[in-house]
Amino acid sequence: MPPPPEKPRPKPDDTLLERQHQLILHCAGEGIYGLDRHGVTTFVNPRAAELLGWEPDALIGNPQHDVIHHTHADGTPYPREQCPIYAAFKNGEVQRVDDEVFWRKDGTSFRVEYVSTPIRDAAGRLAGAVVTFRDITRRVEAEEAVGRLQRQNASILESAGEGIYGLDHRGCTTFVNPAAADMLGWQPAELLGQPQHTIIHHSHADGTPYPVTECPIYAAIKDGAVHRVDDEVFWRKDGTCLPVEYVSTPIRDEDGSLAGAVVSFIDITERKQQQEALERALAEVRRLKDRLEEENRYLQQEIKVNHNFEEIIGTSDALKKTLSRLEQVAGTDATVLITGETGVGKELFARAVHNLSPRNERPLVKVNCAALPANLIESELFGHERGAFTGATSRRIGRFELADGGTIFLDEIGELPLELQAKLLRVLQERELERVGGSRTISVDVRVIAASNRDLTKAVWAGEFRDDLYYRLNVFPVEIAPLRERKEDIPQLVTHFVRKSAAKFGKEINHIPDHTQAALQRYDWPGNIRELDNVIERGVILSTDGTLNIEEALEMRSPDAIIVPERRTLAAVERDHMLGVLEQTNWRIEGTDGAAVILGLHPNTLRSRMKKAGIEKKIGRA
Repeated sequence: MPPPPEKPRPKPDDTLLERQHQLILHCAGEGIYGLDRHGVTTFVNPRAAELLGWEPDALIGNPQHDVIHHTHADGTPYPREQCPIYAAFKNGEVQRVDDEVFWRKDGTSFRVEYVSTPIRDAAGRLAGAVVTFRDITRRVEAEEAVGRLQRQNASILESAGEGIYGLDHRGCTTFVNPAAADMLGWQPAELLGQPQHTIIHHSHADGTPYPVTECPIYAAIKDGAVHRVDDEVFWRKDGTCLPVEYVSTPIRDEDGSLAGAVVSFIDITERKQQQEALERALAEVRRLKDRLEEENRYLQQEIKVNHNFEEIIGTSDALKKTLSRLEQVAGTDATVLITGETGVGKELFARAVHNLSPRNERPLVKVNCAALPANLIESELFGHERGAFTGATSRRIGRFELADGGTIFLDEIGELPLELQAKLLRVLQERELERVGGSRTISVDVRVIAASNRDLTKAVWAGEFRDDLYYRLNVFPVEIAPLRERKEDIPQLVTHFVRKSAAKFGKEINHIPDHTQAALQRYDWPGNIRELDNVIERGVILSTDGTLNIEEALEMRSPDAIIVPERRTLAAVERDHMLGVLEQTNWRIEGTDGAAVILGLHPNTLRSRMKKAGIEKKIGRA
């Protein structure tokens, strides 16, 4: 069955179409005008007239190019043959121009974009064109402003001293300024599009990994917060690290979502070097301050010590020989071992060596190895750290550190415990020590002068003293003669001690009888100069008429009795001398006025010798 015939379509109402076209032209937001094939205006819609500032009738019938399109924006002529609008009805192609100028009636111009569409007649011949345009002045100005801003920002980035780079939301580099590229040693093209963390922020300065999940730069992209880091490292292309401080600032797009981050950083190498130098300087200041405090403390203690004499006195040949040897060694850094009986003044000779040496501007630090408890002597010599042992509430500098640059005098070195002799040997050999409870090695520059009243060779044979330490100390031995071998010095010594004691006790002693001097010279003085000083001091105390009286001081009827009556063994003489001193001190062994100090012995050493000599304190004695 054939399909039903189509109903004939109604013929368009030409009048209606015309009215619709007119309405479209009238209401259009774009400017629209028509041209014939000569370029003369045939119609203008209201929007075009408004934008151009002309009445439509004034434009119709005029060549449009000469009215609104005669020059470029910069004022240079725009020939008609080059006009894209006219080209449309010459070559029959649509002409589109994104940015040009039209001129208003008042002589001002505005930016436009336009389309020139050719029109053909019924025979297909080019009859003219229709031009639609819109005012793009604001858009162009906005784009130019953006362009200026971008150029300004680019200039800022180019000239900025800080390193600056951008990241997208994945952490890949979007831009790198020259300062950043220069500091990192990369070309910008080598970084663009790369995950920045894995290139320059993959580990800490010590080489430990820096996971992306912990990276503050990436955190800004994730949490939207600004992250500031004062001290971190970035890694250069050559594998070295660069200390930096940086700020990672999140960037959001138009809808507020996180789009990436901008990271700015500075090289803090110089600042860290200055900071480290300052810290080293402060540490040195603290070290010198601690050392000065220790020196002051030590000197204050020394001031309180009553030295047996102030200078070496005498003109005997034995003394001159000793002084000559001291003068020879003083100018060197050689270790000196001074030996001699108790009371000969070994410390005074040690001071003479120090004062004649190039180290005399630094202190002479004295350590009496016999006077210190065995459990504290290591701390006293080498110092200790806080908490090294019970009671160590603060760090303390030892005597060797205190004597750095100067001299240390180790008196009674023979009494040093064996376990400490090895540590002392290391200091002498290596010039290095470690504080008790510490692990840091400290270098010291110290000259050592040791002294002993013991025969150290016998102590070595007996296994009481290390032979290697003995040989290290015995580089330049100096033996001080006992007073009985330099009796010609006794008159000068007596005069000196009388003057000193008289000033001490506020007395005036102006006469020393000849028989007293003679008697004092006949005595053998087993206690040496210290014993002579003590006898003279007691004599000054007991003297009443300006004349030195030593009879009562020695509990003898006459000074003439100060003679060794018969030949006796040294052990017997020492026993009697110890008894006399013990009686003098009322059997007090320890303390500043005790027998041990007078005899120049450690209290335990004195007790041992008393036991060996069979000396016991009798009941009833005070």
